[in-house]
Amino acid sequence: MHFKLHTALIGLCAGLFLSTSLQAQVVPLDRVAAIVDNDVVMASQLEERMGAVRQQLSERDTELPPDDILKRQVLDRLILESIQLQMGDRAGIRIEDASLNQTMQQLAERNGVSLDEFRAALARDGISYNQAREQIRREMIINRVRQRRVAERIQVTDQEVRNFLSSEAGRYQTSADYRLAMIVLPVSETASSSELNEKAALASEIHEELSSGADFGSVAVSRSGGDTALEGGELGWRKAAQLPGPFASAVSALEVGEITPPLRSPAGFHILKLLEKRGGENQMVDEFNVRHILIKPSEIRSDGEAAQLVQRLYDRIQGGESFANLARSFSEDPGSALNGGSLNWVTPEAMVPEFREVMASIEQDKVSRPFQSQFGWHILEVTDRRNVDMTDDMREQQATSLLQNRKFDEELQTWLLEIRDEAYVEIKI
Repeated sequence: MHFKLHTALIGLCAGLFLSTSLQAQVVPLDRVAAIVDNDVVMASQLEERMGAVRQQLSERDTELPPDDILKRQVLDRLILESIQLQMGDRAGIRIEDASLNQTMQQLAERNGVSLDEFRAALARDGISYNQAREQIRREMIINRVRQRRVAERIQVTDQEVRNFLSSEAGRYQTSADYRLAMIVLPVSETASSSELNEKAALASEIHEELSSGADFGSVAVSRSGGDTALEGGELGWRKAAQLPGPFASAVSALEVGEITPPLRSPAGFHILKLLEKRGGENQMVDEFNVRHILIKPSEIRSDGEAAQLVQRLYDRIQGGESFANLARSFSEDPGSALNGGSLNWVTPEAMVPEFREVMASIEQDKVSRPFQSQFGWHILEVTDRRNVDMTDDMREQQATSLLQNRKFDEELQTWLLEIRDEAYVEIKI
């Protein structure tokens, strides 16, 4: 079950660059702003967070509220964060360094910079990289607490899914998405017949060039009159219902990579290209019947020793021993070991990247060489492949996910009010 990330984590990059400090610094004469169960919020924390919020609002040209109102809002936020962090600590929620490092890498990529450039940008703003990591760790803990505690309060019934799918909103939400690019040849409302004929001929000429292999993006940059011409005509993702009627019909008939003939609209002539498609009808999915053996490093077995063991097992299988028997005896994946290592039918999207890559590339009934993933060392065998129509299943999964997210947002606010009311909070300033 997947839910949206905590909004503080989603917007964290902006906050990191705007804030002058990410952790409370104990300074002389610092005092307690609030007691929250077994924790305290310090006045220095409150002032630092208020400074960051003021700067963020200023950057957005948003009028600042009076100081007393801002202070109350920020203090309430810090109190809620403290409650959730304490809940995470009691539940034993820990963020592993590998997961934290991956999140830092993703934050850098989201800002269009390398990790080293991200470090340098933080340093220029007076923020140490370690401080940033620890603040992100806190945000991730809060996110996991919310996922656990709020998710268990949510139930989506089969009837709700059916009702949603039969509704106009449901049909729209679960319809196909198209990533499109467009070349536009504008025509003014007062254009003469000769001008219209000239533009129509030019549109046909461009269509012929594209059909002969010309690069759509390059042609868009040099010849399109649309406002996305310099982006290669890229329009982004659209639902068919968001397009004018003739455009929707033409796009729905395209295969990925194909272009429409020139289409006339009051604004001119248009040629669209379907770059990608997701969702919609006839969602055929590759499935693999696969079995594997997993060997994990541990406190008593180093990574090198795990690699040696899995290599010995691979050699024994190559020597004729039973894959299933060795999986039952040695595999450390409890979900599949008793079944001779069988994972049954799986889709590539359900597996980690390393597993997915080997599974897709290996010949059927051949055992892979040992490879490593975040879980340890594997060898696998694909015993069968099939292509199945998952349209109905996927639409139901998509509808369930949409309803869960909608309920999550509603339930989150109720839950936050409850935990605030249940906590011992004493305001000291």
